[in-house]
Amino acid sequence: MENLDLTVLRQLRDWRRAGKATLLATVTRTWGSSPRPVGSIMALCEGGAVVGSVSGGCIEDDLIHHWRDALQDGPPQRTKYGVSADDAHRFGLPCGGTLELLLEFNSDAATLEDLVDRLSAGHMVLRSTEIATGRVLLTGIAQPEVLREQGDWLHNAFGPEYRLLMIGAGQLTEYLATMALFSGFSVTVCDPREEYRGAWQVPGVTLTTEMPDDVVRAFRADRRTAVVALTHDPKLDDLALLEALETDAFYIGAIGSRRNQQLRHARLIEHFEQTDESLARLRGPIGIYIGSKTPAEIAVSVMAELLAVKNRVPLPRDLAVGPAKDLLALDEHAAQVCGALPTVD
Repeated sequence: MENLDLTVLRQLRDWRRAGKATLLATVTRTWGSSPRPVGSIMALCEGGAVVGSVSGGCIEDDLIHHWRDALQDGPPQRTKYGVSADDAHRFGLPCGGTLELLLEFNSDAATLEDLVDRLSAGHMVLRSTEIATGRVLLTGIAQPEVLREQGDWLHNAFGPEYRLLMIGAGQLTEYLATMALFSGFSVTVCDPREEYRGAWQVPGVTLTTEMPDDVVRAFRADRRTAVVALTHDPKLDDLALLEALETDAFYIGAIGSRRNQQLRHARLIEHFEQTDESLARLRGPIGIYIGSKTPAEIAVSVMAELLAVKNRVPLPRDLAVGPAKDLLALDEHAAQVCGALPTVD
């Protein structure tokens, strides 16, 4: 699965290239609780086919009911849902939730083609809609922007897919790749070892056989990129991690025990002129502590931490694997000490 916005825009482009009538709905404002954030989009095609989401499903059903057989040319329209308590209940909105949408009809196919091409090439784009006419302008941008209205224009920023580069094609990588795909990441796996690549069986993943440090360098990791080393082999992991630390990747981490992480830090400082400061962005042991033992459970742990960092959600320190295990060790030691003490009547 790819980035949801890109999925919607690609399908909308294909419908318009085929000459089909369409509607593009964008969440422009919310009041109170809402199922989907401002900027979320969905597309509707004549006959009722829909892709994307602006709510939990009930608003989509209402849009299909009203527009599936009535799509036509014209300027964008605004519509609100959930203004009354009855509407909130009818449309499945949380108590007090209200949603405003901008509906655009029969988007220009050539402009959609340009937008999809730019996003597919890894660029960030601001899509500006003139509300009075439906005219659309595309502008390249360097930073993410929140949806905003400016005069008679609505500006909505779209970014390329988030990318995950993993070093090592083992079983853990298969689970993590699968989770990353359905979380909207474009996934690349690098492993020069033929014995590991031969068993790879996750469709939708780019598999490369070059040396990991070369792959990281060519990958040009940016702020929408995560790099994770999973081989346990310093010859493969270390140089790749060093290259990743020279980029803007939002997440850089390596699998391994606390002891292995300490040895890696010492090795990189002694042999590669690194410092504690230069290694501060290197995460490890990666994941959140959920008592995971199997590859599947470890993948859940790692993916949870990666998504939290992506979404800029600060995790309590005691959820990190290293501190959590240290705390458990202290608790076990305290219990042993207490158990060894004589009881006092």
